[in-house]
Amino acid sequence: MVKERAVIVSQKCIGTDIYDMVLSFPKGAKEAKPGQFIAMYCEDGTKLLPRPISICGIDAEKGTLRVVYRIAGEGTRLFSEMKEGGSLEVMGPLGNGFTMKDKKAVIVGGGIGIPPMLELARQLSCEKTVVLGYRDELFLKEEFDSCADVVVATEDGSCGTKGTVIDAIKAAQVSGDIIYACGPMPMLKALAEYADEYGMEAQISLEERMACGIGACLGCICKTKEKDHHTNVNNTRICKDGPVFDAKEVVFS
Repeated sequence: MVKERAVIVSQKCIGTDIYDMVLSFPKGAKEAKPGQFIAMYCEDGTKLLPRPISICGIDAEKGTLRVVYRIAGEGTRLFSEMKEGGSLEVMGPLGNGFTMKDKKAVIVGGGIGIPPMLELARQLSCEKTVVLGYRDELFLKEEFDSCADVVVATEDGSCGTKGTVIDAIKAAQVSGDIIYACGPMPMLKALAEYADEYGMEAQISLEERMACGIGACLGCICKTKEKDHHTNVNNTRICKDGPVFDAKEVVFS
C-alpha cells in the first residue's frame, strides 16, 4: 500500500456522469491486481475522507492505473472537474482482488461494477464469457469485446436481453466453472444462488461505502457465515478482507 501524489494523465466523459481517468501512479501500478481499489483524496480541504474507486486498468510498464467512476456525490463531482496534468493524493492498491484460476470463466459486471471486471477479463487466459448488465446506456463494451465473448442485458431491452444478467446468462446459454462478479447486492445475491444451484465456484466483489479504506473504522462490513478474527462476530470488513469474497462466505439479507 502506497500513498503519494498521482498525476492525471488523461480524463474524459464516457457516459452520463461516468468518467474515465488515467493516473500516473508507478508504485501502485506495479503492485495492483484485478479487483483491488484505490482511495482518492479530494483537494477540497473540507472533505477529509478519501473516495474508494475500483481499478479498471493496470499498466505496470507505463506506471499508470485507470479508474472509471460515476458521479455519486460532491467528492466524485470534484474529481470529474479535474484536468490532465492536475494531481491528487492517492493511496493503494487496497483490498484483496480476484484469485485468478484456470477454469472456464463467466465474468459478470453490473452498472458501475462493470469497470473493475475489464482488467480481470484481459488478464484471464482461460476460456471466458463476459456478461454485462446495464440500465440503458452502454459503456466500455467495445473494450470487453476485444478480449472476450460478450453478452449484454439491459433493463429497457435497448440492447441484448431485456432483464437481468441472470436472464442474459440463461438466454445465451452461458456456461462455466467459475463466476467472477461485481455489481449491486441484489445481482450478487442472484449470482451466488445461481452458482450454488449449478455447482459453480463464485467470487464476488462487494460495493460498499467506505471511510478509512484500511479496515480500522469498521464502517464497511457485511455479514458472514464464519466469525471474523478481528471482531469475533459474524461480519467482515469489506475494505480490508475484501472487497472480493467467496460467495459461500457471505450472508445476504
